[in-house]
Amino acid sequence: MTTLQQTLSDSVTPQRLNVLLLGIFAFIALALAIVGIYGVLAFSVTQRRNEIGIRMALGAGRGDVLRLVVGQGLRLTAVGVVVGLAGAWALTRFLASSLFGVRPTDFATYGVVSLALALVSLLACYIPAHRATRVDPMVALRYE
Repeated sequence: MTTLQQTLSDSVTPQRLNVLLLGIFAFIALALAIVGIYGVLAFSVTQRRNEIGIRMALGAGRGDVLRLVVGQGLRLTAVGVVVGLAGAWALTRFLASSLFGVRPTDFATYGVVSLALALVSLLACYIPAHRATRVDPMVALRYE
């Protein structure tokens, strides 16, 4: 003999496990995206240090350099979000049986997740961009 609550809990245990695993994998994917964007931009800033220094020596301000690097990162993010949305849209029919109370093509969910990824990407882009604004033009010119 079991209680109704125990029977109900036992009946949804597989779905809870699926949701828990999906949440863990989503968090890992977000962390990998942050590290990947940061790594690509940090490497790009390091490779372009001379170019950024020359731009600053020719009159580019810190805001211009910040916009240059953050813009590059946000372009990468936009491409990733578009590809991710297309992939998610194509694969949601496989998850339809696991979704309760949410349509597989819920635009609010797609919008919130895309916005969250863009904001996290902006944060990951800001650190290398801020580092790029501190490039000394004389050091870059001397290196050439």
